[in-house]
Amino acid sequence: MDTLLVTGGAGFIGGNFVHLATNAGHRVVNLDKLTYAGNLATLAGLNGPGDHHFVHGDIGDKALVAELLRQHRPAAVINFAAESHVDRSIDGPAAFVQTNVNGTLALLEAAREHFASLPQPEAEAFRFLHVSTDEVYGSLGNEGRFTEHTPYAPNSPYSASKAASDHLVRAFHHTYGLPTLTTNCSNNYGPWQFPEKLIPLVLQKAMAGEELPVYGDGRNIRDWLFVGDHCEAIFAVLARGRVGETYNVGGDSERMNIDVVHAICDLLDTRMPAVRPRRELVRYVRDRPGHDRRYAIDASKIRDELGWRPRHDFAGGLARTVDWYLANQPWVSGILDGSYRMERLGA
Repeated sequence: MDTLLVTGGAGFIGGNFVHLATNAGHRVVNLDKLTYAGNLATLAGLNGPGDHHFVHGDIGDKALVAELLRQHRPAAVINFAAESHVDRSIDGPAAFVQTNVNGTLALLEAAREHFASLPQPEAEAFRFLHVSTDEVYGSLGNEGRFTEHTPYAPNSPYSASKAASDHLVRAFHHTYGLPTLTTNCSNNYGPWQFPEKLIPLVLQKAMAGEELPVYGDGRNIRDWLFVGDHCEAIFAVLARGRVGETYNVGGDSERMNIDVVHAICDLLDTRMPAVRPRRELVRYVRDRPGHDRRYAIDASKIRDELGWRPRHDFAGGLARTVDWYLANQPWVSGILDGSYRMERLGA
């Protein structure tokens, strides 16, 4: 049973990873600050053969991280901890720099010191995997996809902070020999996603019969990746990825935002018939500042080197997601108590 130190493991992607890891028999030490998007209810029902040990704390607390590394001696650190919502980064960029840049730096420093103290067999097996985003690459035109060699061109405070953290991870490998791995993923969706992101927010508003205000013309394009597929990709990179390398992870499911919104409306109409089609709730509003037009991932490297590919197409993954939210409204209600509510929909 390998021990894994997972940061941000009470959030959306991290929480899904913790479920997968414990089901696979791993022992997970889960460090999470429990900000608005982190919730212990996400971890309810863990019933796999693995163990789970939760620690309430901040990745920026280097002394705490160092003690966890010393005490638990994990085979890997997987860093999901991040501020991740673009609109929030526009309203308040400082929090994104604090967590995504300074927090990642503190985590790297603690990991480097721990790595230097390990005997040779443990040092050879140790990995630091940093989970990042395709938004660091900027915006695409009508053609092409992001590869691992695409130059960074972040366009929001969020993506700029993630780009900085990526560069720090790369520097700690090249300067100190820390055995790092980086994954850059496309837009995730699935269970336990905080309802400020496009898909769960549309679901909540559409179920309530509220207007669905969509940024701009709604034709911004994203590559959608089911969160369970993403977590499996992370395991593949941990197990077989080349140290120091970056792997792009995509769902091969490009969709315009408005098409995603319409698909959710149609699924809800079949499951919860309303007086009128929910597509009629859509309203177009002024676009978000600096809104990237198109993202698309070339995932051929992880496919060819590691044998990973997504198991869910968008239609199947979205239907599974809608059904999960319909069946888990108490979780949604609990996490929304006193929370920030978005007024516009975009991704």
